[in-house]
Amino acid sequence: MPKSNEAMFRVTIEGSIEDVWQEITRTDQPIPAFFNSRMHVGSLSAGSRIAMRTPDGKYTGVVGEILVYDPPKRFSHTFKFTNYDDPYCKVIYDLEEVEGGVQFTLTLEDLPVGSKSAKQMLQGGKLIVNTLKSVIETGKPSFGTRMLFVLFKIMAPLSPKKCLSHNWPVDGQNNQT
Repeated sequence: MPKSNEAMFRVTIEGSIEDVWQEITRTDQPIPAFFNSRMHVGSLSAGSRIAMRTPDGKYTGVVGEILVYDPPKRFSHTFKFTNYDDPYCKVIYDLEEVEGGVQFTLTLEDLPVGSKSAKQMLQGGKLIVNTLKSVIETGKPSFGTRMLFVLFKIMAPLSPKKCLSHNWPVDGQNNQT
């Protein structure tokens, strides 16, 4: 059972472990399950910095460092919202082949209890697992999630200036390409 500063979300996805792994570690386009953010990294390896950016690369919503990159079983990184001054926490994605597909588990550890980050992450966990399931099984997020992405795009220019990607370089560059 998770501690009070931890949370776990789990879903069984009808698909291959390779497809699920590819979806959560892609860097070539936005990842719908991660709120349509695009992952920017120095490299997909432990110790590399990570930034989750808007599809156009202008704003960075999340930064961290890759802790574990063990294809196709576990991907883990530290996590901090750029618009909050809350401390880093840890995100762990575990994949396990099961009858009928892949069991995908999202574990959040060291959540700053009572913080805006914890509240947002706890709300987002269910959306992440459900969107990943939908993308793998149907090829697209649910209609409601797609509408949420439209709202994100409209609201992006209202993001705080401290969230601009040039403030959050990955390996000394802003990697907006």
